[in-house]
Parts: sequence; C-alpha cells; structure tokens
Amino acid sequence: MNLDFLKELGLQEKNAGTSTGLESVDSDQYIESYSPVDGQFIGSVSVTTREQYDMVIDKAQRAFKSFRKFTAPQRGEIVRQYGEALRKHKDALGKLVSYEMGKSLQEGYGEVQEMIDICDFAVGLSRQLYGLTMHSERPNHRMYEQWHPLGIVGIISAFNFPVAVWSWNSMIAFVCGDVCVWKPSEKTPLCSVACQNIFHNVLKANGVPEGVNCIINGDYKVGEYMTTDGRVPLISATGSTRMGKIVAQTVGARLGKTLLELGGNNAIIVTETADLNVVLGGAVFGAVGTCGQRCTTTRRLLVHRSLYQKVKDNLANAYQQLRIGNPLDENNHVGPLIDKDAVQLYQNSIEQAIEQGGSILVEGGVLDGEKYQSGCYVKPCIIEAHNDMPIVQHETFAPILYLIPYSDLDEAIEMQNAVPQGLSSAIMTNNLREAELFLSVAGSDCGIANVNIGTSGAEIGGAFGGEKETGGGRESGSDAWKAYMRRQTNTINYGTDVPLAQGIKFDF
Repeated sequence: MNLDFLKELGLQEKNAGTSTGLESVDSDQYIESYSPVDGQFIGSVSVTTREQYDMVIDKAQRAFKSFRKFTAPQRGEIVRQYGEALRKHKDALGKLVSYEMGKSLQEGYGEVQEMIDICDFAVGLSRQLYGLTMHSERPNHRMYEQWHPLGIVGIISAFNFPVAVWSWNSMIAFVCGDVCVWKPSEKTPLCSVACQNIFHNVLKANGVPEGVNCIINGDYKVGEYMTTDGRVPLISATGSTRMGKIVAQTVGARLGKTLLELGGNNAIIVTETADLNVVLGGAVFGAVGTCGQRCTTTRRLLVHRSLYQKVKDNLANAYQQLRIGNPLDENNHVGPLIDKDAVQLYQNSIEQAIEQGGSILVEGGVLDGEKYQSGCYVKPCIIEAHNDMPIVQHETFAPILYLIPYSDLDEAIEMQNAVPQGLSSAIMTNNLREAELFLSVAGSDCGIANVNIGTSGAEIGGAFGGEKETGGGRESGSDAWKAYMRRQTNTINYGTDVPLAQGIKFDF
C-alpha cells in the first residue's frame, strides 16, 4: 500500500519516533502501531517515562505564564493559522486517520474537517470570551465578572476519533489562554504525532513558547500521571464509562475539574408517521458508521409495531448491500474494528444476545480471506431483542443493532431512557406533537436529541456531550468554553467611603 502520506506528515515509515512538544525523546519502551486495515506495522512511538512527564509539565507551566499574556485575538490568530495548515494537509491526515484507526476514508476526511471547523469556531470565540456586569446594592460601586484561563488542560482521547476530540478541547483551550498536555490512545499514537508536527510549525512561526502543546504516550499508567497531578487543574477524558468513573474519582479526590465524554447507548424511535427513507438513511449510517465504534452509534432501533415488519425488511435489504473492506477504498462503506480484542467483544456480545433471548435478523461473523488478512473485519449484525436484556443495556463498541418493537410513544420514550447511558437520541416522525414531546422535559433524557436525523454526526456549533453514565461533560460549541476557564467576580468601589452589603454597620 502506498503510504506516502506518512512522509508528508513528518512521519518516517516503520519508525515514527515521538514528540512531546519539547524535543524528540526516546525511552526503552515503545508502542507499536499496526493498521487494522491490513495488519501491517506502521511505526512506533516511545512511551513517556515519569521523568519525561515531569519535564513536560514543568515546560507547560512555564509556557502558560507567557501564553496567558497573549491577547485572546492573538491566540485566535494562531488557531486560525493551524486551521489553514490542516486544510493543506487534510488529504494526508485523513488517510492516516483511516489507515491507523480503520474508519472509512470519507469519515477520515470528515474528522479532519471537524478539526478545521473547530478552528474556525475558536477564532470567532477569541473575540467573545464575555463576562457580565451586575448592579451593586452599594452606592458608588460596580460589579462584574470575568474569565481567566485555568492553566494546564490534560486531554485523554480515545482511538475512535484520534484527532477530532483533541482539537475540540485544545483549540478552545488555546483561545482561552490555557496550554495542553495530550495523552492520545495507545491504539492510534501516530495520528497525535502528525497533529503535533503540523502544529509545531505554526507555533514556531508565531514565537509561541515551547510547551504550549505537548504529547505524552503510553497506556493508562501514563494517564494516571495527569489524573493524580495537582498541577493539572482540568482533565478532559473521552472513553468508556468504566474509565471515566476512575478518572472522576481520582481527580475529584484532589478537587480538580473533569470534563467527561463517556459511553453511549443511543436509540432512534420510529413512529407511525415516520418517513421510511429518512429512517433507513439515519439508522444504517448510525449503526455501521466507523464500524459501530462511535459513542453516538445507533445501538437500538425502537419501532412502532405497525411499521415493524416494513422497517425490518428494509434494514435487512440495506445490510445486504453494504460493502465491507479496505476503508481507503471509497467504494466501501465499512472498514475494520480497531483490533482483535474488539472482534472478540463483538463475538461475545452476539453470543450473549442469543443466550438472553435475542433473534438474529442479519447474521454477523468475522470475515476471512486475503482482503481481510488483519482479522479485524466483521459483518454488521441486526438482532431482534428486548430493551431490558442485559446485553442491550450495555454499550458494545461494534456494529450490532438491536431491533425492538413498541406500542405507543410514551412506552418508546420510557424504553429510550431506560439505559444507564444518556448521550444521543433521535425520533423519526412527521407529527409535530410527537417531535415536541420527545424534546420536552418528559421526553429524551440525553444530552443530544434529534428529530428526523440519526444519533450520529454532530456539528461543532452545538455543545457535545451527555448525561447519566455519559459523564455530563460538554465540548465543542455553544458556551462549552467556560469549562476551560475560571470565573472571577469583581467589585470596584469608586466612592470615598466603604459601605457594607446587606446594610451591615461596622463603625469605629
């Protein structure tokens, strides 16, 4: 396979090295990256030692003292330039995302476009970090609030979006005046090095001090360096609910801040009035996009009994038309799972669903043969199920869709909400009352609720995140920037005496 895109991104095939944001460093341990596309070794990065981690944090602390003094529009200009650099390297970086992670090339390009979009959003935001002015009860006093940067933002990202989620956090954090230390997934380390290589040139051209953006590499033990470190006031972590609970407890114990984007168990409700063409498009991409490895993947399809057979037939027919194979071939819809451990979880989940009373509608299975030599390719599967089955209550990061009938909308909403996770949700309906009920206080309990689109594919303009075991965090658009700053209330006395609030007298 032609891997020229590695050279464009500053990666040398077979030995990518690593980058902390200080200088190239090595240790006696390495993470080796193998592509799930063809099983080939791509390159390796050195694991960050404790000594190197402390060097990174020390450098980041010193960089913050300088970087926070840049005006917000100046910081926005740096982010704008990074967006332009990403446009230049979109093709190469999109291919790397597809090759190292396994998502389709169109999704790889889309992920880089998300990075570009959040840069554009952050540039505008750099002139809108607004506070409020309040009237004081005391004469000749003025009150207002303002926002200051926190310091070091620790970012822990997952393999399924190896570049976009970092940019959601970091571009906003940068315009806020923070510096970032990024621990990418050990399953997709080269994507992070590529992002750093592109950004390094922008930072250098603008005289930005070293340490504003650093990478640390390794497994959860390296992540623990940050979560236990009081020098890192905010940890933004994306991953499983299990991981998020550990991060929350660890950071909470030192009274640090967390921004958690965790698991999803997302459902689409299909009502009697739904447009079945819209249903099919939203459900199929939602269920099989990124081979079911999105936190917003559609995992449950709740269908009104009057349409159940029709939807069932349409889905079965659509799944037969899916093309599974090398994701860099744009004719294919579905690429591989990330690794063989994910394949085993996929197989176990299907077995458990059958044991718990599920019925196979579209058969799954692991694909073999020369074009599937990595052993990571599986067939998207549809299982007729019940919402209360234990496996249905669990998030499986694989293309398994549970098809579940319901009788009335109140029942469907109750089923939609009756899982521990609360990320994304959708309703397919042409009935205004049904749509409004779904969006009302008595409707979806998720952080994202859509009408006549699927659960997957959020835009950066809106705040992204969920409730319950999804963690409660919000990233990207709207006022998510406030998570990366500290609020300060200011009172100014421009009079000649010192009156107290609440009418308190203290004369002497």
